[in-house]
Amino acid sequence: MKIPHGLQPMIDDGLIDEVLRPLKSGKEASVYVVRCGDEVRCAKVYKDMAQRSFQARAQYQEGRKVRGSRQARAMAKATKFGRREQETAWKNTEAEVLYQLADAGVRVPQPHGFFHGVLMMDLVTDADGHSAPRLVEADLTADQARAFHATLIGDVVRMLCLGLIHGDLSEYNVLVAPDGPVIIDFPQTVSAAGNNAAREMLLRDVHNLRESLGRHAPELHDTYYGEEMWALFEQGELRPDAALTGAFVFDEHTADTRAVLFSIEDARQEAIIRQQGREEAAESD
Repeated sequence: MKIPHGLQPMIDDGLIDEVLRPLKSGKEASVYVVRCGDEVRCAKVYKDMAQRSFQARAQYQEGRKVRGSRQARAMAKATKFGRREQETAWKNTEAEVLYQLADAGVRVPQPHGFFHGVLMMDLVTDADGHSAPRLVEADLTADQARAFHATLIGDVVRMLCLGLIHGDLSEYNVLVAPDGPVIIDFPQTVSAAGNNAAREMLLRDVHNLRESLGRHAPELHDTYYGEEMWALFEQGELRPDAALTGAFVFDEHTADTRAVLFSIEDARQEAIIRQQGREEAAESD
């Protein structure tokens, strides 16, 4: 096939020997099956995005670390340099996260480097060596659904222990390998501690898994693993090998807003009195 423009530098550098076929194409990236020596792998080529896409990404990028103060200021002001840096950071994120997750035992494609804006990683295959189907395309038994759910919840916990949340986890970015599910697509990964929407995104990820796998094992619809793991995370008690139950007791107490307002007013009056005391002391001096 004709060599895609984004892969030509990889061919020139000898990192790819042959482009075999396209695997998928989306708004963020195109993925190709390539040959590297005797290995068949994936090459993910990120697309340059328009300004409107940066705005859509803002919620995901909150709390991410930036290389330096100059880059941070430029990103905040959305200058030309800042947009370029933001684009680079977005593309780099997935490679960095994949290495972290693979080292932590999360079931993800093994990365093999990030070159010229292209992420190299293992090709996830089915039992016959073909590209693995997505979870949405899999016909699972109830027992398989329960096992997949347990595996995926364990991986979400391991991610959260690293301070990371997928942010867009669903049946569309989980592949079905012969030995179980594999999570893909991480450019939008969220900082659990630095993002104000972290809890909301975690619950959305976990609920998406619950809804998808619950179609095959209906009892999963009555579980609350997301709420349970987030409560443990907030308390500093979440561990990678945590034995979660899926049970969660919701706080249904009604907030006493009147008491809160009284407390605020008391604090305000106390501050006024202290300030008056300081002013009187200053006048007497």
